[in-house]
Amino acid sequence: MQDLKSPVKVVSKIMQMTAFQYFFTRISQAGFLLFGSAVFAFIWSNVDSAGYDHFWHQELTVSLAGFVLTHSLVHWINDGLMTIFFLTVGLEIKRELLVGGLSDPRRAALPVAAAVGGMVFPAVIYLFFTWGTGNEAGWGIPMATDIAFSLAVLSLLGDKVPFGVRLFLTAFAIADDLGAILVIALFYTPAIDLAALAVAAGIVCGLWGLNRFGIRHSLPYILLCILLWFAVAKAGLHPTVAGVITALFIPSTGKYDTDLFLEMVSKRLENIQCRDGSCGESILVNQSHLNAVQEIDLACRKVVTPLQRLEHGLSSWVGYLVLPLFALANGGVALTGLEPVAALTDPITLGIAVGLVVGKPLGIFIFTFGIAKILKTGLIQGTSWTQILGAGLLGGIGFTMSLFVSNLSFTEFVNLEYAKIGIMIGSFISAGAGYTLLRWSR
Repeated sequence: MQDLKSPVKVVSKIMQMTAFQYFFTRISQAGFLLFGSAVFAFIWSNVDSAGYDHFWHQELTVSLAGFVLTHSLVHWINDGLMTIFFLTVGLEIKRELLVGGLSDPRRAALPVAAAVGGMVFPAVIYLFFTWGTGNEAGWGIPMATDIAFSLAVLSLLGDKVPFGVRLFLTAFAIADDLGAILVIALFYTPAIDLAALAVAAGIVCGLWGLNRFGIRHSLPYILLCILLWFAVAKAGLHPTVAGVITALFIPSTGKYDTDLFLEMVSKRLENIQCRDGSCGESILVNQSHLNAVQEIDLACRKVVTPLQRLEHGLSSWVGYLVLPLFALANGGVALTGLEPVAALTDPITLGIAVGLVVGKPLGIFIFTFGIAKILKTGLIQGTSWTQILGAGLLGGIGFTMSLFVSNLSFTEFVNLEYAKIGIMIGSFISAGAGYTLLRWSR
């Protein structure tokens, strides 16, 4: 019994969960809530279509230093709260580029190639269906992968898929997010206000200055991010870009380096000694132990990087509030006002659905296979090619980012509804097909 309470045993159990496993668990849990929110939005919009539209299109005004913005509630969610989502995505991308699956060029080659193929093929398929219809602007909709949804489906398989599949799917989904951000910034931007753009550039210089002079507190970066959001919105760029730009400047080093941290912790651990082999049930019974633990806690906070701290701090808010609200506000599809056959056979619906179900897995598989042969590199952690195809099918779950891009692509209500139908059909078929293939693959 005493052995089970040994600090070594406890610490060993805690350390079994790696940073990646923590990230995977948190994101996959959020994916189930996102799914529930989407289902609720669909039911709400069909039970009370007028009430649904009225609620999300109520206007809300925000002013800052004489700069006034008035938008609907759904617009504030899409442009405001989703900036927090893009900030988190930017932090994830930066972490992956520094120390994760994208840090080593050779290791990153396969997921990056998968992301490129998974963007090119769906876009081409969409344009094949919509060319000459006047709705070509939606080509970016089937390009994205919803990382929360896809990891949630993958988590249902438990130990039936190897760790390499989870790592591959996560890495290419993050690379996919980077590609989607570039597409939004480059191709879904209206006319530019150069004066506001100059102000935005000045704020970016301020973010660089904070990073350059070693400012590690998150608050100054967040305040400049808010100012950048207003400047970018005024400039004509999509304001969520402010989140990604801010993430690039969040420091990736802690106040203490690892050597100093180990030295400090080792000295404090020497003060935690128990004569009879038992230190008691509570740390409060021994003041010297309590002081040592508090100093170790302080050292832990000093060695943790602002990037880690902010990413972990925001991940719960994004997963359990921002994305569910986004799904509630954008996931409603009022079928009562649509003609079923026309909705299912419209080029927009077909282009998106086929792009997600067929284009995504084909592009991911072909590009990954090609790069693996060219570089003569093996798959991650013994993953099979069948499992790569299964991961590619899960890559066809494009819910969040696809809905986001659809709002940028279309202004007509009917076209936007067709896009939502295509996204939902494509995403659910991809989820089912990917789960089934991975469930029985070897």
